[in-house]
Amino acid sequence: MSFRIPAGRALLRTAVALSTAAGALAASAGAASARSELHLPGGGDVVSGTLQGLDSSVGPVKRLQLYPLAKTTVDPLTNTVGTQIADFKPITTRPLTRPLSDGDSLSELPLVGPLTKILPGG
Repeated sequence: MSFRIPAGRALLRTAVALSTAAGALAASAGAASARSELHLPGGGDVVSGTLQGLDSSVGPVKRLQLYPLAKTTVDPLTNTVGTQIADFKPITTRPLTRPLSDGDSLSELPLVGPLTKILPGG
């Protein structure tokens, strides 16, 4: 046996309609307040954010040891080759390979190191 109450159904429909309308009003009010608080970055914000990002990404690369076999017993760059012609000063490969075999980073290399000071990062 079922009881049908027409007034109850109408009341239910009215409640659903009111709650839907209230939800729509609340959503539109929230969107309007979010739009009024929207902050677009200026030119200074963009530049400072970019430089900060570059500092944290380029800095570690400048301090990274370039040669993974440096300071190990299997480092082939520690083997130097040298020669002397007549009375001239002897020539060896050690000055060329020393920075890498000593474990220097990009910022510590003889010719490239000073150029890396132009790049951002510590």
